[in-house]
Amino acid sequence: MSLEALASKYISSAEQVLGALERVHEPSAVNPKNVNVVLECVSDYLDDAKYYKAQRRFETSLTSVAYSEGLLDALRMLGLVKFEWPTKPKSER
Repeated sequence: MSLEALASKYISSAEQVLGALERVHEPSAVNPKNVNVVLECVSDYLDDAKYYKAQRRFETSLTSVAYSEGLLDALRMLGLVKFEWPTKPKSER
């Protein structure tokens, strides 16, 4: 798979998760405002990934989307959000 195709795939997955994730409102030692800051960073890294992809700087695009995914995974591991990463439809496997 080309770097461009990988960047497109990961950007699409991160966009889907960011648009569909569910915030958990259970008591937590983490201030909800801090979760908002992290989610803003996720969105910013995703915007960067799309920008660099459009500039054909695919390595930088992949790095940016990887940061975005890492922050999303960290929030999920901390139990602050719920989501599932998209999977390929059976017809594409």
